[in-house]
Amino acid sequence: QVQLVESGGGLVQAGGSLRLSCAASKNIFSINAMGWYRQAPGKQRELVALITSGGSTNYGDAVKGRFTISRDDAKNTVYLQMNSLKPEDTAVYYCNAREVLNFWGQGTQVTVSS
Repeated sequence: QVQLVESGGGLVQAGGSLRLSCAASKNIFSINAMGWYRQAPGKQRELVALITSGGSTNYGDAVKGRFTISRDDAKNTVYLQMNSLKPEDTAVYYCNAREVLNFWGQGTQVTVSS
């Protein structure tokens, strides 16, 4: 089992940047994949970005070229650098750890004003 704690959300103007952090309670190098998902009001949760234990990455179409996922195994932390933010990026962002089971953080709110 792994506990995940997100931080770094907040209010930002369109065009701005934020960096989200996800701190895990165990070594993340052994976790198959870690990722960021988001859910806006009235919408389904969607993939934002994923990084595997081997370092491969995958991004949702809406964020390609603007967001970057990275990991620091020494700190057991995964990051999401978000640049050129748009109002449509407004959502609760959740950290995910994928092992045999899926584990989720509590989420952090990101609000982008126009």
